[in-house]
Amino acid sequence: MTNQSGTAKLTFGDQEIDLPMYSPTAGPDVIDIRKLYAQGHVFTYDPGFTSTASTDSAITFIDGDKGELLHRGFPIDQLAEKSHFLEVCYLLLYGELPSGDQLETFESLVTNHTMLHEQMQFLFRGFRRDAHPMAVMVGVVGAMSAFYHDSTDINDPHQREVASIRLIAKMPTIAAWAYKYTIGQPFVYPRNDLDYASNFLRMCFSVPAEDYEVNPILARAMDRIFTLHADHEQNASTSTVRLASSSGANPFACIAAGIACLWGPAHGGANQACLEMLREIGTVDQIPEYIRRAKDKDDPFRLMGFGHRVYKNFDPRAKVMKQSADEVLDLLGIENNETLKVAKELEKIALEDPYFIEKKLYPNVDFYSGIILDAMGFPTSMFTPIFALARTVGWISQWKEQLADPQLKIGRPRQLYCGPTARDYIDVEDR
Repeated sequence: MTNQSGTAKLTFGDQEIDLPMYSPTAGPDVIDIRKLYAQGHVFTYDPGFTSTASTDSAITFIDGDKGELLHRGFPIDQLAEKSHFLEVCYLLLYGELPSGDQLETFESLVTNHTMLHEQMQFLFRGFRRDAHPMAVMVGVVGAMSAFYHDSTDINDPHQREVASIRLIAKMPTIAAWAYKYTIGQPFVYPRNDLDYASNFLRMCFSVPAEDYEVNPILARAMDRIFTLHADHEQNASTSTVRLASSSGANPFACIAAGIACLWGPAHGGANQACLEMLREIGTVDQIPEYIRRAKDKDDPFRLMGFGHRVYKNFDPRAKVMKQSADEVLDLLGIENNETLKVAKELEKIALEDPYFIEKKLYPNVDFYSGIILDAMGFPTSMFTPIFALARTVGWISQWKEQLADPQLKIGRPRQLYCGPTARDYIDVEDR
């Protein structure tokens, strides 16, 4: 917690309360209301916690008005352009960019933990073949606590570290195996001679009958998708992980809870919804009709992949993702695909149409990531699992930070009760 910067005076009824104020290193000042109930016997009311800071954190900062996203102070566009995912993982986990030796050690540690316990294969096979990959991931990650007993004690710093590495290392294998299982293909084991993104692509798309060479452009695009989704401050799934963690739950249970929350279409399913919208539009000649509908306040249709709840200007991740999309599409030679044509025309309109410019409805990261993943050959059912894979390091970093916080207490939100007041029970024959 930063030092107190001032006091806010709250007056209600005949009471007046002084509340401490704190100034963060970046962002708006906060009013500390922790003692509000004790002093004034009132609660604040903030559905969705959109005006409430639930914690203090030194990991990620977002300025939605400026379109700024910083990880430990480093701009996301610089990290996506100059760094790579495992280096960003190190930064999020430990607070600083690693030295060459530190990075080599960290990469080796992650690489050597990518295999899953062999008995976990039977766990996968317990699901129906048509199970959604996210359903499989929620179950398998939660079950890790039954396979890795030596890293579930949250009070042991060494066990916390081991759990962190295991989750980051094994999540690509879990996601890839969930995909392989649902399409009826054999599991592909990870290889220690490949980088993180290349390993994931190989586990998803190779088959035992033939050799598979990972294209470096596709691997780089995949790595960028991971990097751009690594952490995003106190969003719904991160808050879920922190809330689960506040009860003392083991790390695997906490991350499984985060995956379950991310599964919601309002959170992790945005890129899937965007691609499905592009397919619904179908052809370029249908775009004007859908644009008209999007501008009609009485029409429930909304353009997915444009604008952002947090970013009121532009999504800083979108520019980097657009570059990757162009590289991937150029590599794969996908020019006659109708969905791609619709996406390109929509992108052009959004950047030129006064309505979109005025309302700042710029293409966001989900617009481009869906296009890239589709071009790579991933079904839409795998879009959110890939998001979960990437976000695991953010969840783990937030989890570790919370456990080290001396102010940690179990989460217990209050409510504005609107139900009946106390009443007497009536016997069933008298009702």
